[in-house]
Amino acid sequence: MSDQDGTPENRLRKELPEERPATAPEAVASPQDDKPGLTGRQRLVQGLWPPRVTRAQLIVAVLLFGLGFGLAVQVASNSDGDSALRGARQEDLVRILDELDDRTQRLEDEKQGLENQRDELENSSDQAEEARKQTLEKERQLGILAGTVAAQGPGITMTIEDTKRTVEADMLLDAIQELRAAGAEAIQVNGVRVVAGTYLTESGNSVSVDGNKINAPYRFKVIGKPQDLEPALNIPGGVVQTLEKEQATVTVERSTKIVVDALRAAKQPDYARSSSR
Repeated sequence: MSDQDGTPENRLRKELPEERPATAPEAVASPQDDKPGLTGRQRLVQGLWPPRVTRAQLIVAVLLFGLGFGLAVQVASNSDGDSALRGARQEDLVRILDELDDRTQRLEDEKQGLENQRDELENSSDQAEEARKQTLEKERQLGILAGTVAAQGPGITMTIEDTKRTVEADMLLDAIQELRAAGAEAIQVNGVRVVAGTYLTESGNSVSVDGNKINAPYRFKVIGKPQDLEPALNIPGGVVQTLEKEQATVTVERSTKIVVDALRAAKQPDYARSSSR
């Protein structure tokens, strides 16, 4: 026995540890094992709540919310702008459409007139004389627009009674702008000629037009096509309706002859010079 124990093989066996039988690894306990009675739906809810939101997801959510809010504000503003037309009657909408058609026709007529002038200059045997006639006619037209000459023609008279002192300068300015858009060629307010550079300001309990104080009632004398001017003032949400909301009384009368005789002195520009050579 001693000889066998002394062999190298036996000595190697004594130095190695004894073999042990392999055991199965312990199962990792899952959160669902703690509550074996949970159903599949309950486990799904536990997996989704509370939500695990990353920083990137939070930023995307904020950006989407801002985009949605901006779109909602835009839609609301467009709806407010169209509310006046949505509540208008059918005859009012037809009248507004007719007014737009009339404006288009006026522009077409003006274009045709300019083309006719060009053709006359090209075909006239005496181009110098024809050019002089057209220059005089253009000077007369510009004088009417500049307020340096009197004018007469068909148009309307609008009178605004303001016993409550509620009419402000911006309301009268809106009336002037609406009349211009409807094709007014000459306007006079309480003896003051309205021109391209006219401005209106508050002056105590009254209004000033180009520095000239005017008091109620405000009387507008307007030269233009009456069939275009009067409907433009009476459109839903327009000048007449706005003034009546301020407890002012507005009357509009058509006439075949309106005289605008208030004049403005010709003003020499300080800086602008003709660029023609």
